[in-house]
Amino acid sequence: MSISQVHTALERLSNLLRVEARMQGSVEGLLPVQLEVLHYLYQCNRYSDTVQGVSEYLGQTKGTVSQTLKVLDSRGLLRKQPDTKDRRLVHLRITAKGEKLLVNVVPARFLVEALDSKPARETERLAEDLKDLLRAAQAARRMKTFGACKTCRFNESSQSGFRCGLTGESLTIPDIERICREHQYPLASEG
Repeated sequence: MSISQVHTALERLSNLLRVEARMQGSVEGLLPVQLEVLHYLYQCNRYSDTVQGVSEYLGQTKGTVSQTLKVLDSRGLLRKQPDTKDRRLVHLRITAKGEKLLVNVVPARFLVEALDSKPARETERLAEDLKDLLRAAQAARRMKTFGACKTCRFNESSQSGFRCGLTGESLTIPDIERICREHQYPLASEG
């Protein structure tokens, strides 16, 4: 498959995902960007659940994100929680109502149906190939990776558990499964 064909296939899949998000969002009275924010907050860790984290992940201005957050807050889909150590920092937490809504729309139904018809090993290979493509695209654009802590160069494991080598804080198993705005893949020399 040529690069042009890959681009066309990815563009078409992206369009289908946006159409699905518009349809599902309209049922709930939400815009696609509002669903994207909920999905991000569902996946991210405590270092990334801020207005800045959402802005960086979506590539949107803080002002645009703030307006989206107001709508989600007023609908009871997220709540704002001041940081216990730094009162200037506000964490954005998806509520149970927001999680329930999200589970019904992500992943897109058409994608689930399409991949359910394929053997598991093909789906796993596709997922790995897409992750590799994403990683290469992010590196080419020098973008933040927003990867899971468990794949981060700063994740340190020991007999007592996990620790973030960047912040020095302890991490739980659920913590290392979440995505982080500070994520960096290990350097080639780190193996």
